[in-house]
Parts: sequence; structure tokens; C-alpha cells
Amino acid sequence: MNATFDKVKVADYDALVILGGRAPEYIQLNERVLEMVRHFAERKKPIASICDGMQVLTADGVIEGKTCTAYPALAPEVKRAGGKWLDVPLDKAYVDGNLVTSPAWPAHPEWLAKFLSLLGTKIEI
Repeated sequence: MNATFDKVKVADYDALVILGGRAPEYIQLNERVLEMVRHFAERKKPIASICDGMQVLTADGVIEGKTCTAYPALAPEVKRAGGKWLDVPLDKAYVDGNLVTSPAWPAHPEWLAKFLSLLGTKIEI
């Protein structure tokens, strides 16, 4: 995708992936990003978040009542946002409804497999 946040038509997309790294701490400050996240959450479209990507979801309040995981340093943030923190090994992923989360890059195979399963594609890892 090569577009600005303002030009994205979220209704054209079936799912959302939020990667980790340093970007989430900045994009969580963009109201348009939060509007897009709410679109996916309210319609229960699949959302995948890994590592620090959780910062975007906690900023928007869409994890309230959801069991999820992220980079371990984000556990307090998840709890303050109303999420139920799940401590899992760095190479594991967890699904709660339409939300797939994992703590770090070693979970990529499992995280992607679970996300693809939500999209209706079955793969074996």
C-alpha cells in the first residue's frame, strides 16, 4: 500500500495488521489512524497486532475486555486500557475473537497462521 492515512478507504479492506517497532508510538497520536482502527474493531474485522503495535490499540480503547499479549513492557498499558494481559512465550500468538496478538518477531509463523485462519485461509506451521 502506498497512500496517506487520509486517503485510505477503510471500507475497501477486510483486515488490519499493526506491526511493532517504533512507529506505533507515533501513529497512535494520529486521530485518522485511530478512526481506522475503530472501523475494523466495530465491524469485528480481523486485526493482527505484534510487539509494540499494541500501543495503537490501547490508545484507541478497542481492547477493553479482550485477552491479548504484546511486548512484555506493554503489560501495564494493556491493563490500563481494559485488556486482559496474557503472558506468553515470545514465539507464541493468541486469538481472542477477531484479534490476533503476539509479543515479538519470533512469533511471526504462528501469528501469521492464526491471522490467516481468521481470514479463512488455513495453513500449517
